[in-house]
Amino acid sequence: MLSRLGQTIVFLLALGMSVLAQTVPAGTRITIRTDSQISSASVHAGQSFHANLVNDLVVNGKTIAKAGAPAKGKVTYAKSSGRLHAPGEVTIRLTSIQLRDGKTLAVSTSGFHAKGKSHTKSNITKIGGGAAAGALIGGLAGGGKGALIGTAVGAGAGTGVAAATGKEEALIHAETAIAFTTTANATAK
Repeated sequence: MLSRLGQTIVFLLALGMSVLAQTVPAGTRITIRTDSQISSASVHAGQSFHANLVNDLVVNGKTIAKAGAPAKGKVTYAKSSGRLHAPGEVTIRLTSIQLRDGKTLAVSTSGFHAKGKSHTKSNITKIGGGAAAGALIGGLAGGGKGALIGTAVGAGAGTGVAAATGKEEALIHAETAIAFTTTANATAK
């Protein structure tokens, strides 16, 4: 029979092991899959998003969250696209995971940043194409002077088209798998 001191030590060791099993160390890689699309056109900093774990979360050989477990995150930065420059940007972070025992594990993670496509190539094509078409039409209609005027009018029209169609938002599509890395130890509450 164990003495009172021995029983206390065994109890404390068991308690310590259960706490360790629920603590996710800094540097742990956690991969989630987003539930819905996240667009720089419609989200704002502070907005939450929902996701699910792609793989089991295993700590010290014990699975503390199964693949498919609900997870939540937060948009930490969002900027909508300009029309002729500055594509949209969005940054997200993972904030919590539901554990196997029903508890929520708050986590601090690295961010995932998405940026829309550059406007440059598209704008050059639209503006340059408009200028070329204007020069051709102006040249046919009025010779050299007409070509010069047509170039300016065509470039203006191309700029208008670029401005009307030029938004390049950052998108994180639904069902996108994203890997985050924890930046601090996380213990279940």
